[in-house]
Amino acid sequence: MLDVAEERAQAAMGRWEARSLGVVRAEAAAEFARAAGDTAPALVDPADPAFVVHPMYLVSLLRPEPGAGPGTEPGAEPGELRPDGMYRDEVPGTDGLDVRLMAGGQAVRWIGEVRVGDRVEVRRAVTAVDRKRPDLLLITVEKTYAAERGPLVEVTLIEVTERFIVR
Repeated sequence: MLDVAEERAQAAMGRWEARSLGVVRAEAAAEFARAAGDTAPALVDPADPAFVVHPMYLVSLLRPEPGAGPGTEPGAEPGELRPDGMYRDEVPGTDGLDVRLMAGGQAVRWIGEVRVGDRVEVRRAVTAVDRKRPDLLLITVEKTYAAERGPLVEVTLIEVTERFIVR
Protein backbone atom coordinates (compact mmCIF):
# COMPACT_ATOMS: atom_id res chain seq x y z
CA MET A 1 0.00 0.00 0.00
CA LEU A 2 2.87 2.37 0.72
CA ASP A 3 4.16 1.98 -2.85
CA VAL A 4 0.74 3.02 -4.18
CA ALA A 5 0.60 6.03 -1.85
CA GLU A 6 4.07 7.07 -2.97
CA GLU A 7 3.20 6.77 -6.67
CA ARG A 8 -0.03 8.73 -6.21
CA ALA A 9 1.63 11.48 -4.18
CA GLN A 10 4.45 11.81 -6.73
CA ALA A 11 1.88 12.06 -9.52
CA ALA A 12 0.18 14.92 -7.61
CA MET A 13 3.40 16.91 -7.08
CA GLY A 14 3.12 20.51 -8.15
CA ARG A 15 -0.59 20.26 -9.03
CA TRP A 16 -2.51 22.87 -7.02
CA GLU A 17 -6.03 22.07 -5.76
CA ALA A 18 -8.43 24.62 -4.31
CA ARG A 19 -11.21 24.31 -1.76
CA SER A 20 -13.54 27.00 -0.44
CA LEU A 21 -13.64 27.28 3.34
CA GLY A 22 -16.61 29.64 3.21
CA VAL A 23 -16.96 32.90 5.12
CA VAL A 24 -15.16 33.57 8.41
CA ARG A 25 -17.80 33.98 11.13
CA ALA A 26 -17.04 35.80 14.38
CA GLU A 27 -18.83 33.33 16.63
CA ALA A 28 -17.08 30.32 15.08
CA ALA A 29 -13.67 32.01 15.47
CA ALA A 30 -14.46 32.93 19.08
CA GLU A 31 -15.60 29.37 19.79
CA PHE A 32 -12.28 28.09 18.43
CA ALA A 33 -10.34 30.52 20.66
CA ARG A 34 -12.30 29.39 23.74
CA ALA A 35 -11.70 25.73 22.87
CA ALA A 36 -7.97 26.52 22.50
CA GLY A 37 -7.99 27.86 26.07
CA ASP A 38 -7.72 31.54 25.26
CA THR A 39 -9.49 33.97 27.58
CA ALA A 40 -8.58 37.36 26.10
CA PRO A 41 -11.82 39.21 25.28
CA ALA A 42 -10.34 40.32 21.94
CA LEU A 43 -10.23 36.63 20.90
CA VAL A 44 -13.28 35.10 22.64
CA ASP A 45 -15.91 37.86 22.60
CA PRO A 46 -17.17 38.95 19.17
CA ALA A 47 -18.84 41.96 20.82
CA ASP A 48 -15.48 43.26 22.05
CA PRO A 49 -14.50 46.32 19.95
CA ALA A 50 -10.96 44.92 19.64
CA PHE A 51 -12.14 41.44 18.50
CA VAL A 52 -9.77 39.67 16.10
CA VAL A 53 -9.80 36.20 14.58
CA HIS A 54 -7.49 33.78 16.41
CA PRO A 55 -4.28 33.33 14.35
CA MET A 56 -4.64 29.51 14.21
CA TYR A 57 -8.36 29.47 13.35
CA LEU A 58 -8.02 29.17 9.57
CA VAL A 59 -5.20 26.63 9.81
CA SER A 60 -7.49 24.42 11.91
CA LEU A 61 -10.20 24.28 9.24
CA LEU A 62 -10.20 21.24 6.96
CA ARG A 63 -13.64 21.95 5.55
CA PRO A 64 -16.00 24.94 5.67
CA GLU A 65 -17.41 25.75 9.09
CA PRO A 66 -21.12 24.76 9.28
CA GLY A 67 -23.15 27.81 8.28
CA ALA A 68 -20.24 29.47 6.47
CA GLY A 69 -22.00 29.39 3.12
CA PRO A 70 -23.92 27.15 0.72
CA GLY A 71 -23.21 23.44 1.14
CA THR A 72 -21.78 23.82 4.65
CA GLU A 73 -24.22 21.72 6.62
CA PRO A 74 -22.74 20.17 9.79
CA GLY A 75 -21.04 16.79 9.60
CA ALA A 76 -19.13 14.88 6.98
CA GLU A 77 -20.81 13.34 3.99
CA PRO A 78 -21.17 9.53 4.04
CA GLY A 79 -17.87 7.92 3.08
CA GLU A 80 -15.93 11.17 3.46
CA LEU A 81 -14.03 10.03 6.57
CA ARG A 82 -11.42 7.32 7.03
CA PRO A 83 -11.88 4.80 9.89
CA ASP A 84 -9.42 6.89 11.97
CA GLY A 85 -11.65 9.99 11.62
CA MET A 86 -9.50 11.92 9.14
CA TYR A 87 -10.95 13.12 5.87
CA ARG A 88 -10.17 10.59 3.13
CA ASP A 89 -8.48 13.19 0.93
CA GLU A 90 -6.59 15.13 3.59
CA VAL A 91 -3.25 13.45 2.86
CA PRO A 92 -2.69 13.33 -0.92
CA GLY A 93 -2.10 9.87 -2.32
CA THR A 94 -3.66 7.96 0.57
CA ASP A 95 -7.38 8.05 -0.24
CA GLY A 96 -8.86 4.56 0.09
CA LEU A 97 -5.61 2.95 1.21
CA ASP A 98 -5.14 1.01 4.45
CA VAL A 99 -2.23 3.09 5.75
CA ARG A 100 -1.51 4.78 9.05
CA LEU A 101 -1.20 8.56 9.03
CA MET A 102 0.56 10.85 11.48
CA ALA A 103 1.32 14.55 11.55
CA GLY A 104 5.00 15.10 10.86
CA GLY A 105 5.30 18.81 11.57
CA GLN A 106 3.88 22.12 10.45
CA ALA A 107 5.39 25.53 9.70
CA VAL A 108 2.94 28.45 9.60
CA ARG A 109 3.71 31.87 8.10
CA TRP A 110 1.20 34.65 8.80
CA ILE A 111 1.11 37.15 5.97
CA GLY A 112 -2.18 39.04 6.18
CA GLU A 113 -4.89 39.68 8.75
CA VAL A 114 -7.84 37.27 8.76
CA ARG A 115 -11.05 39.30 9.06
CA VAL A 116 -14.58 38.39 9.99
CA GLY A 117 -16.52 38.19 6.75
CA ASP A 118 -13.55 37.07 4.64
CA ARG A 119 -14.50 34.47 2.02
CA VAL A 120 -11.54 32.11 2.25
CA GLU A 121 -10.10 29.61 -0.17
CA VAL A 122 -7.26 27.20 0.60
CA ARG A 123 -4.99 25.94 -2.16
CA ARG A 124 -2.62 23.04 -1.69
CA ALA A 125 0.00 21.09 -3.59
CA VAL A 126 2.32 18.23 -2.79
CA THR A 127 5.87 19.61 -2.89
CA ALA A 128 7.93 16.61 -1.77
CA VAL A 129 7.60 12.85 -1.45
CA ASP A 130 10.40 11.11 0.42
CA ARG A 131 10.70 7.39 1.15
CA LYS A 132 12.63 7.38 4.41
CA ARG A 133 12.56 3.60 4.97
CA PRO A 134 10.73 0.72 3.31
CA ASP A 135 7.90 1.21 5.83
CA LEU A 136 7.89 5.02 6.09
CA LEU A 137 6.87 7.73 3.60
CA LEU A 138 7.03 11.47 4.22
CA ILE A 139 4.69 13.69 2.15
CA THR A 140 5.13 17.47 2.25
CA VAL A 141 2.19 19.69 1.33
CA GLU A 142 2.21 23.48 0.85
CA LYS A 143 -1.04 25.36 1.58
CA THR A 144 -1.99 28.96 0.90
CA TYR A 145 -5.04 30.54 2.53
CA ALA A 146 -6.38 33.59 0.68
CA ALA A 147 -9.41 35.89 0.98
CA GLU A 148 -11.48 37.78 -1.55
CA ARG A 149 -11.51 41.44 -0.61
CA GLY A 150 -13.60 42.97 -3.34
CA PRO A 151 -13.83 42.45 -7.08
CA LEU A 152 -10.55 41.10 -8.46
CA VAL A 153 -8.77 41.60 -5.12
CA GLU A 154 -7.26 38.58 -3.39
CA VAL A 155 -5.13 38.77 -0.26
CA THR A 156 -2.84 35.98 0.89
CA LEU A 157 -3.44 35.41 4.59
CA ILE A 158 -1.41 32.38 5.63
CA GLU A 159 1.11 29.99 4.09
CA VAL A 160 1.62 26.56 5.64
CA THR A 161 4.06 23.73 5.08
CA GLU A 162 2.75 20.44 6.46
CA ARG A 163 4.48 17.10 6.63
CA PHE A 164 2.61 13.83 6.90
CA ILE A 165 4.09 10.51 7.91
CA VAL A 166 2.54 7.56 6.09
CA ARG A 167 3.14 4.00 7.30
